[in-house]
Amino acid sequence: MLVPSMTHPLAWARSRLARWFEERLPLADSVTLTQRSVYIVPSRAGLMLGLTLLVLLVASINYQLNLGYLLTFLLAGCSGVAMHVAHGTLRGLTLTVIAPEEIYAEAKAIFHVQLVNTRKRPRYAVELAVADVAQWVCCDVPAQASTRVALAWQPPGRGLHRLPTLRARTAFPLGTFRVWTVWRPAAQVLVYPQPEASAPPLPMGLADAQPGPIHATQHSGEPDGLRPYRSGDPLKHIIWKKAAKTGELVSRDSVVEQHHTLWLERQATGLADVERQLSRLCAWVLQADQLGATYGLRLNGTDIAPDRGGAHLQRCLRALALA
Repeated sequence: MLVPSMTHPLAWARSRLARWFEERLPLADSVTLTQRSVYIVPSRAGLMLGLTLLVLLVASINYQLNLGYLLTFLLAGCSGVAMHVAHGTLRGLTLTVIAPEEIYAEAKAIFHVQLVNTRKRPRYAVELAVADVAQWVCCDVPAQASTRVALAWQPPGRGLHRLPTLRARTAFPLGTFRVWTVWRPAAQVLVYPQPEASAPPLPMGLADAQPGPIHATQHSGEPDGLRPYRSGDPLKHIIWKKAAKTGELVSRDSVVEQHHTLWLERQATGLADVERQLSRLCAWVLQADQLGATYGLRLNGTDIAPDRGGAHLQRCLRALALA
């Protein structure tokens, strides 16, 4: 059986050449296109136009047709002007990538590219796309203004991934020349593990119950079981009806409160596959955060101290993504 490189040598050579070319490009989140970074070649329509002009020129010389000369050089002049306009559509344009937020595995990363035009004339039919993706997004950039374009990309899996190589092109105004550029953003996207869809309940057997101090309602004027809101109280414990009437936040409280510290680790998942372990741990972390529990994470010999809140949730998810 032949290897793919031997089966399609031309495609393999083009792939290697494109990879070599992209690796030579610097990493930058913002780039201003110059004549050194903008490339131009005739399109298929341009090649056909050139062949047609050659035929017209030969016929005009052979038959001494003055109108043939006029038509030939008029079309050639229009084509030359179109080449200049097409190259100027990209030259001088500033592209800035806006890094996407964290996502979960199997979801598409949506990021934006800001196109800034400092010239006094608009730029038409500028197209952007992720390299190796045939879906192009077309936009116009007004004079001395900017336009934002949204692009989608499917990361290969969890972890920290650099955004893919981007391409910009235009065929404005006649489509006889194709102008393009290649750009490598330095921004990265963090991909969390995909939470298990039907994860089992939290392993409360790993929770350390520590009797805490008694929180009785001591002369606060509130009924039994209620107390003034304290920072860090779960939202589900707040009496929202009372807050709407009096404007004061009041939380439910029990006479004696036990502080449960839940430790989440791979061994508790009961799974052998690493990715499935991380997927279940991700689901448990989200469950624990939703319940307002105090939880810690033991992963690869590194312990994340028990805590709760949004910042702690982000620390745990990041650790799972980079595990």
